[in-house]
Amino acid sequence: MQEQLEVVKARLNTETAKIGWTEIQRFFAKGQVFIVASELDLIDTAARMIHDEKGSVKEWLEKKLIVQATTEDAKRWHNNDPDLWAVVVAPWILVQEASE
Repeated sequence: MQEQLEVVKARLNTETAKIGWTEIQRFFAKGQVFIVASELDLIDTAARMIHDEKGSVKEWLEKKLIVQATTEDAKRWHNNDPDLWAVVVAPWILVQEASE
């Protein structure tokens, strides 16, 4: 299992990119954008979601380490246009604000 997880992480690493708000607006409108807290590794989180690790994902959701982007997030992103690290875990897009 760990070896498969590492393979998925390696693939996701190549599929992760910095994007701007305008590139994910339409996905936000569909309710598909989730914010991953900086305490979590974006790629590891995505890989564990792909591997359907329900226990980890449930814990992160309960602790609000993964949350659906809100209208307030959208307003802030629209006003500040930060770089967002993003990775797709269909049908969702997981994002973290890029560190300076």
